[in-house]
Amino acid sequence: MDLDTGLAALRPLGGFFVLRTAVTAANAANAVNTAPPGPLPTLAQAYAGTPADARRNALTARVETVARRLRSHEPRVSASIAHQGLAARLWSAALGCAALYGRLPDLDPALLLWDRDAPAPDDLWLTEVRPLPADPGTVADTVLHGHLVPLGATLRARYGVATGLLWGNAGSALAGAARELDRWARANGRDDVAGRCRALTSALFAHPLLSATGTRTGTAFRRRSCCLYYRVPGGGVCGDCCFPRPPRPSPRATSL
Repeated sequence: MDLDTGLAALRPLGGFFVLRTAVTAANAANAVNTAPPGPLPTLAQAYAGTPADARRNALTARVETVARRLRSHEPRVSASIAHQGLAARLWSAALGCAALYGRLPDLDPALLLWDRDAPAPDDLWLTEVRPLPADPGTVADTVLHGHLVPLGATLRARYGVATGLLWGNAGSALAGAARELDRWARANGRDDVAGRCRALTSALFAHPLLSATGTRTGTAFRRRSCCLYYRVPGGGVCGDCCFPRPPRPSPRATSL
């Protein structure tokens, strides 16, 4: 199936999978693709920290937004949670398109607008739909190298977030997106979608950047690191955490 300009096939999946495009509400099948709320930075600008007007410090602003909502006073914790949320959105959109269309839209960071103040999931707008192959190499180049490598570098430089933690977030986000897509496909009798999702996910987890992030059993995943959510007030360990229970609090954030 060819990519349509509104990426309408993603809408039934909802939540993290929907990717807004430049299509207006008047031309769309429903109101998902309304206009973005004013000037927004691109993800390319956020990763680079472009010091220009409203785009300045977009990634820092997102981390601060997450901190306020979580009532977290540890910037490294908020940076980790912000990172995992954005990684989940990128993996979901990529996997959803690859499995449903058999094609991938070009998710170049310069084409994706980002509402840094939106509630979860992160609100992304694709300004132009350019079809790409949906093979594992292209998906890895698009999401891992195009987004998660520069995003991780910026978060490490600004907040000192550990490399292993960030790649653990990436693996956890990929596994979560694959699990949700597989669940939807099975519930809707789309064995073809489930099969493409499984094959692509397995190939992606064989990538050197992801292969050591955790252990997979079917659609289940157990990561080898911790996202630090247990350090959020009222938080605990996630379902795929390496810890069976929250570690004892310490003055220094864990470097896992």
